[in-house]
Amino acid sequence: GTESDNTAILSALRTQPGKKRVITSRVEHPAVKALCERLGKEGISVIEISVDKEGNLDLDEYRKNLTPDTAIVSLMWANNETGVIFPIEEAASLAKERGIYVHTDAVQAVGKIPINMKENAIDMLSLSGHKLHAPKGIGVLYVRKGTPFSPFLIGGHQEKGRRGGTENTPYIVALGKATELAASNLQTENTRVRNLRDKLENALIQSVPNSRINGNRTNRLPNTTNISFEFIEGEGILLLMDEFGICASSGSACTSGSLQPSHVLRAMGVPFTMAHGSVRFSLSVYNTEEEIDFVIEKLPPIIARLRELSPYWKEGQAGGVCTTASGNAG
Repeated sequence: GTESDNTAILSALRTQPGKKRVITSRVEHPAVKALCERLGKEGISVIEISVDKEGNLDLDEYRKNLTPDTAIVSLMWANNETGVIFPIEEAASLAKERGIYVHTDAVQAVGKIPINMKENAIDMLSLSGHKLHAPKGIGVLYVRKGTPFSPFLIGGHQEKGRRGGTENTPYIVALGKATELAASNLQTENTRVRNLRDKLENALIQSVPNSRINGNRTNRLPNTTNISFEFIEGEGILLLMDEFGICASSGSACTSGSLQPSHVLRAMGVPFTMAHGSVRFSLSVYNTEEEIDFVIEKLPPIIARLRELSPYWKEGQAGGVCTTASGNAG
């Protein structure tokens, strides 16, 4: 996914040397965000479009920034932390009307929502195998026919000269099979997974005070939830959940070694005390209702234990800011 994202953006800049502008958003995955930060230091103008308190893209701001000197728009299809879905097809159409190439990081979206590249104006799309239960380390960059392209890795003539280096044939075959399985079970499995996700959310919000679901609760992926538990650290929650074999993440997995609050949640205006205690749960087609029940049983006592040790929680209680559980996205 990271190589695919980098390849798309750098290709657009190399094939259009007269254009020195990239449009992205404030909530992109580090694979795009870090590259754009480097490009900014190298003289490229990088425009980050804002999101609202539910993580929705500001389309008005986006439209105003579609200028002729823009080489490429790179927007994620769905957010990796909140699952919020961007109107990428509409964004692509607006860009194409102005002759601007469009790339989407669809790593989170592929296999979770219907995608038909014959019905949109997207030029390049990135996906990653491990999100579809294929092996880690295999990804795809879809390049629409006719799109100017400059390779990122130069060497042999593999993949029609678009990526040098010996192909990893077993992983390619595995990814192909994984996409077939994901497509064949898309509707039925996503409905089941969504129901499990909703059950988890509702139970935790009802049983844990000062908790909230981050992001648009309607327009999002069926498998993802991001929940904040106020006045404690997300990393502490993960450590204690790990003792029970419960896997989750705090912020993006690529940056979770940092104790800085998620840039996604901060861009959404989530309060600092909430953003620090955020946990992302990503369900899959292999999760069961028994596993969800297990999390519902184990997590509330973990939160209570951490809050007993938190001076911020005690200060909040003394100040009267502790409230009943809330599921508000804002």
